[in-house]
Amino acid sequence: MRNASTRRLGLLSILLGFVSLALLAVAVWGFRSGGWPWPQAYDLAGWAAWAAGAGVVAALVGLVVGLRRRQGGAGAVLLGLILSLPVAGLGAAFEIAARTTPPINDISTDTEDPPVFWFTATPSDYPAQTAESQQVAYPQVRPLDLPLPVDDAFVSALALVEERGWVVLSADPAESQIEAIARSRLFGFEDEAAIRVTEADTGTRIDMRSRSRLGQIDRGANARRIESFLADLETRAPN
Repeated sequence: MRNASTRRLGLLSILLGFVSLALLAVAVWGFRSGGWPWPQAYDLAGWAAWAAGAGVVAALVGLVVGLRRRQGGAGAVLLGLILSLPVAGLGAAFEIAARTTPPINDISTDTEDPPVFWFTATPSDYPAQTAESQQVAYPQVRPLDLPLPVDDAFVSALALVEERGWVVLSADPAESQIEAIARSRLFGFEDEAAIRVTEADTGTRIDMRSRSRLGQIDRGANARRIESFLADLETRAPN
């Protein structure tokens, strides 16, 4: 005979897992459809994370109870754990990133002479007061030197932007700068990117700036975008 407590906890975790997935799906749909402001979508996603966390706790308690009493009901508990973990993990990752990254949302490889946005919806200067925080948090965000002529480096950078599916706002070789919009995978939040290509002693220097349109913190997303883009660009250059 199955343990009633384990079975109830399993069913509860399954319910909470389904609720968390449904809430997250509605939050994403609401924002991507253009009908909801991002704080409302984020609030609903937060409730999804709380529901998923409760589902994980219920499942783990059910597993402990089932193992201690050596009775059945583990199947429902495991299913509930599987359903709850994705959203719970996503929520935990967001919370950890928010606590371990500085409250800034504009990152540049050159903080003294950063690329300037000219074609975005809200052109503005790099916030100089955040330069020190950026350098402490992301010392690895640096310009990339390539052994290529400026024109070749520009073409390669533009090709990579297009491969990543970013929306190109401007790509004028005469200005030596590319501006584009990158979207986050889940909610589709729009971030702005500027890639500047200039001549250097070794060939070409690539600077990049990335900033979030929404919110005051980016949880490290812009720094990761710059690092990933420049690393991929470097692999294209000849040795």
